[in-house]
Parts: sequence; C-alpha cells; structure tokens
Amino acid sequence: MDVTALFASTVEGLGYELVEVERSNRGRFLRVFIDLPDTGVRPRGRRAAGITVDDCEKVSRQLTYVLTVENVDYDRLEVSSPGLDRPLTKETDFARFEGHEVSVKLRAPLGGAHGVRKNFTGVARVRDGRPALEVDGEIIELDFARIDRARLVPVIEF
Repeated sequence: MDVTALFASTVEGLGYELVEVERSNRGRFLRVFIDLPDTGVRPRGRRAAGITVDDCEKVSRQLTYVLTVENVDYDRLEVSSPGLDRPLTKETDFARFEGHEVSVKLRAPLGGAHGVRKNFTGVARVRDGRPALEVDGEIIELDFARIDRARLVPVIEF
C-alpha cells in the first residue's frame, strides 16, 4: 500500500501540506513532516505561521485512525514540522521559497562555470516555470528530476 498517497489525502484534507514521509526499520517506523500550505493567509487565531504541537497532534490522531482503518501494520508514527532546513520536495517549493538560500545535491555532476560538481548552495529562483539556483550572480537552471536533495539553509537571527 502506498502510504504516502494515503497520508497526502488525509493531511491535505485537514488543511495542511504533506512535505515528506520517511520510512525506516523496514517500514515499521513512519515519520511524517507537515507544513501549512502557501496561501499567503495566516490561519485564523494563529500568532505564528509555523506548525505547532497542536497541529502535529491533530494530524497524528487522524493518521493513526486512517492507518487502523486501512489495516497498515506499523510500530510507531511521528508527525512533526519540516524544521528550519525544510526539504524542497516539489518544483513548486522553489517558487514558494524563491529568494531564500538553499543547498542542492544533484544525482549526477553538472558542468559549467563553477566546475563539475553535484553540490550547490545559492538562492532559489524560478526560470520559465522551472527551478533554478543563483550562485555567485549566475543562474543555473535545474532539471527537478536530477535533484537528489534540496533543503533551505537555516537562518537563525538573534
């Protein structure tokens, strides 16, 4: 059974965005990362725009129910926010976080003015509807299928 699709419909039905699902221990441990969708509007009654413990509890309770109904065998379920280094798992994430610093690891090396390499850190951009990265003033267009991992670079301000 594809638990990712099952989780996506459940999480989106509750008004959240499914960022990522991790499975470990032969699928017995399920870790689910959720976020608020990018609607530009802060939910009513919310002081901050981030995921709270109450959000995680609400989603966890519903996913536990869904896993029981669908007879999915698992040992542990964990629901949390994606954190400061949020993964960019969809092409639309590059548009959502355009202007933010990201680190990208490609599946295969890419040649260019920066040499042949797989790892880049730069500013997320979108060119012609496709993800791109601005590195030292140069725009590198990325094929999303070639991206192994992309994450926001955490910014901590004191």
